[in-house]
Amino acid sequence: MGRHSKYPEEFRRESVRLVLTTDKSMAEVSRDLGINYKTLGNWVRTEQARQVRDQAPGALSESERAELKRVKKENAELRIEREILRKAAAYFAKETIR
Repeated sequence: MGRHSKYPEEFRRESVRLVLTTDKSMAEVSRDLGINYKTLGNWVRTEQARQVRDQAPGALSESERAELKRVKKENAELRIEREILRKAAAYFAKETIR
């Protein structure tokens, strides 16, 4: 799991919006807001990638992606549990045959 950001999500969104919608350069915005240039650059690249991904035909929404991630994690856990139960059943089946 990633570390917690010291910048609130709304601040990040507004910083990116300033870069993308105003005539100010990324360096000016980062200086004005007192954040590292590379940090702001990462935020802008992430937002641009999200915009491209969301414009693709058949793209999943944020909530759909979150749900898919949750379901995949749950599926992996269930596979592990099933494998443990399969091995336990085989072990106890051998014990009862003796």
